[in-house]
Amino acid sequence: LGDKYPNFKTLSKHAVPGRDYRIILERTGTDRVAIIAPHGGSIERRTSEIARAIAADHYPYYLFEGLDPDGSFDELHITSHRFDEPQCLEFVESIDTVIAIHGCNGDEKQVLLGGLHAELKESIAYFLREAGIPTDVETHKFQGKHRSNICNRGRLGAGVQIEFSDALRGAAEEANAVDAIRIALSQAVA
Repeated sequence: LGDKYPNFKTLSKHAVPGRDYRIILERTGTDRVAIIAPHGGSIERRTSEIARAIAADHYPYYLFEGLDPDGSFDELHITSHRFDEPQCLEFVESIDTVIAIHGCNGDEKQVLLGGLHAELKESIAYFLREAGIPTDVETHKFQGKHRSNICNRGRLGAGVQIEFSDALRGAAEEANAVDAIRIALSQAVA
């Protein structure tokens, strides 16, 4: 995808923790589901906030956040199937199912779903649509089906990648999408 660095090891030789990025890891809650934002902070705007809102006090979460207020996608984005930050890998390998929150371009307020956990993906799609959020599971380029995709590296080997469009992130409907995802997860983990 034209990332500046192919993996975290290379990125870490150039980027400084606390100046360029930070890692936030909250392990409280279940080990059945975790929420991650591997492109949080200024890498993909509002994905950290969305991940935290979904996790609330119910699910553990991990955030890899860019700290440059002008944006750090070009500097810090590592494609999901190559995202290998060691704390994240250790964390997700201790969790059954990983939900990865991402941001994508788009003027339409919508969510694009990918990942290998077909049943949970369909459940999330159902509740998003019930909440009035346009949702695409099939006809987009973020399918998240690579086995090495960070969303598929939990114990079950299948997770869900959730892409929030630019237009949806920060809009009033964002909260509806978060609530819909939380409902789907609560049913899956019950």
